[in-house]
Amino acid sequence: MINFLKQHPLILMLPLAFFLYNLAFENTAIFWYMYTFAMLILMSLAIIFVKIYDELVTWKSLVYGLGYGTLLYGIIAAGFQLLLLSPFNISGPVDSFLSAFAPVSIWHYLLLMFIIVPGEEIFWRGLVQQKLKQYVSTPLSVLSSAILFGLALALSGFWPGVVAGIAAGLILGLLYEWKRSLPVIIVAHLIMIVLLFLILPLPV
Repeated sequence: MINFLKQHPLILMLPLAFFLYNLAFENTAIFWYMYTFAMLILMSLAIIFVKIYDELVTWKSLVYGLGYGTLLYGIIAAGFQLLLLSPFNISGPVDSFLSAFAPVSIWHYLLLMFIIVPGEEIFWRGLVQQKLKQYVSTPLSVLSSAILFGLALALSGFWPGVVAGIAAGLILGLLYEWKRSLPVIIVAHLIMIVLLFLILPLPV
């Protein structure tokens, strides 16, 4: 049984991830504590089961990360503008989500930089995406892991975040398969966060 679970860790890891995400999102007052706790657990377990790839020199990781992080932000911002033109009430849910979960202090950004963003990438792209390749092709593993990431974010009750999470998961997943470098996707994720919340926030 133990050997079977070592070979197929997603059987336990995915339910654990959804449980921890639900725990984090259910109480906004302690969200940052619980989400950080969840990422620490998932990241630590993921490192046990998979090899973390880093096949790029540092300057290339930074360049690709900057470029793709900017692209991610552009896609999210463009999607937001398109939804504003639709009959959907997008401003209300976005404003509510930002009020409840957006980073507002230096320590929030430090947690994002050193624990949350690395934890998300190590778990969803490093573990889930790689282990799914035992069962499906690489393109399907990228798509499946992105959808699972979006479904985990759905526990926040913020449906635009699900769409954004799936889109980001697809781009980051493809980037990881292409460059085989976890630092690249961590940098890209961080650049997107900085643009989205600090430099060019959405006009809600």
